Amino acid sequence: MGIEHRPFRRRVLAAAVVCATAVAVPVSAALAAPEPTPPPSPASPRTAPAAADVGSVAPVEWGACDPGSVEQVPPEQLHLYSCASYPVPIDHDDPASGTVDLALMRRAAATPDARVGSLFLNPGGPGGSGLTLPATGETFFARPVLDRFDLIGFDPRGVGASAPLRCFTTAEEAAANLAKQVVMPVSEAEIESTLGAYREYGDYCARNAGPLIDHMSTKDVTRDLDLLRAAAGEEELNFAGLSYGTLIGATYANMFPERTRAMVLDGNVDPALRTGDGLRYDRERTDGFDIALDAYLAECTADAARCAFSDGDPRAKFEALRTHLRNQPITLPDGTTVDLSLFTGNTMSALNVPGLFPGLAEDLQVLYSLIDPAATATRAATGREALPTLLAARPHPRTDADPRTPYTADDSYLGVNCTDKPFGNTQDEIPAIAGEWETASPAFGRSQAFADPAGCPVWPNAEPDTYTGPWNAATPNPLLLVGNYYDPATPYVFSQRMAAQLGNARLVTADAHGHCVLGSSTPIDDLAAEYLITLAVPAQGQVFPTDARPFDPAPPA
Repeated sequence: MGIEHRPFRRRVLAAAVVCATAVAVPVSAALAAPEPTPPPSPASPRTAPAAADVGSVAPVEWGACDPGSVEQVPPEQLHLYSCASYPVPIDHDDPASGTVDLALMRRAAATPDARVGSLFLNPGGPGGSGLTLPATGETFFARPVLDRFDLIGFDPRGVGASAPLRCFTTAEEAAANLAKQVVMPVSEAEIESTLGAYREYGDYCARNAGPLIDHMSTKDVTRDLDLLRAAAGEEELNFAGLSYGTLIGATYANMFPERTRAMVLDGNVDPALRTGDGLRYDRERTDGFDIALDAYLAECTADAARCAFSDGDPRAKFEALRTHLRNQPITLPDGTTVDLSLFTGNTMSALNVPGLFPGLAEDLQVLYSLIDPAATATRAATGREALPTLLAARPHPRTDADPRTPYTADDSYLGVNCTDKPFGNTQDEIPAIAGEWETASPAFGRSQAFADPAGCPVWPNAEPDTYTGPWNAATPNPLLLVGNYYDPATPYVFSQRMAAQLGNARLVTADAHGHCVLGSSTPIDDLAAEYLITLAVPAQGQVFPTDARPFDPAPPA
């Protein structure tokens, strides 16, 4: 069948950014082939529980949505939307332990006579709210998907409107703890403040989070998803997962392969490494940000007429900024300061979003002009308006969660990561680990060492039930994987490894910047639509461009 083409649209999605743009940067040898991943240790046998059968569980009772959740939906489409709450066991192995209610939204297929089934969505994170993703479906998928599938979004357990995992009792407690966490701690005082804040955080969680804290694994989420599939009346699962959502998809495909119809997994994790060695996984994840930064600076040099940071040597200028900030902050004329933590965390966030690349370049040039009097700023360096990209409100750099959701909403990010990712280190080892990582990755290594590797050793959960493989179940149909060369948060080699580990998968590639691809490459969106509808699998080894380059002018609103 033919797939409808539509113009590229700039968008920032509700719970995860999935925009990428084409690049003209040579692909290094490091991107050419996946490095081997050791098997997870210990490896768990494939002893998955039986899948739920349609009719054996209560069906979802769909009703009207809260007006605020569909406020972005055009009035003429509101009839397509319905919402629900569905109970799942806190502990699937002990149903008497109680339940939590999961929040769901459905966008009905626009052409019901041609309906294929339901397509469940997850935006990643962990901690990203998926509830309202159906209302932004056109930013992910080609038109035929919207015509022929019911899109179902849900907040996973502990997230958003689904029994949020809360460690703090007041916003003031949360803010005070977060203020003690330094993204790039350098001094002894900053290091102790950050490690102490994580210990305090763990104490709050032990006191306040309740029994859900012991049941936040991806395996738990996957068993929830299987119940939702059956409750929605579907014998087989159709699923689209982004970033961390690819781990949910891979786990489902291996726990319930016979119930897996079609999956599109974009911005893939390395499942064996993530569930087998959290420390190594986070160290290799840092490489993705280094590759993305190198590609960004190279693109800036190549597109000098449109990149405000291109004058001279962008790489040398970036290193000069980082070195200066390593020793002292930069002060704007109005007294606003930019320190190493703000610079690092918000640069990492901006590398996920190609639409921010021009603004990031202007901000970098403004900062550089303040440490090099011979440099020319691209705008007057006065007030917070001088750095609208770097000083903009961002999600906490340790999460991929929706920036519109206050940190106090839930604590699911570490709740999931510290459950799934095994860390063999202690907090006492973190300063040495950070030094090693900073030597290997001067820009980002230290910040990554003081994230999950520092917080998870003091996270309170008792022997969580996790799925750590095997990952090679042969699903009836191949899974469609999408990876892009310069994805900072999930480096391309992770997508290659995911494809190698799964028992039946096909990888297509975007020569692109940014985190995830769906919605920004018409050829890939068309292939995904064809696959979801007909199960036609793309040819192996294809590489596609995206619909805009990093420094292209913004499309009309």
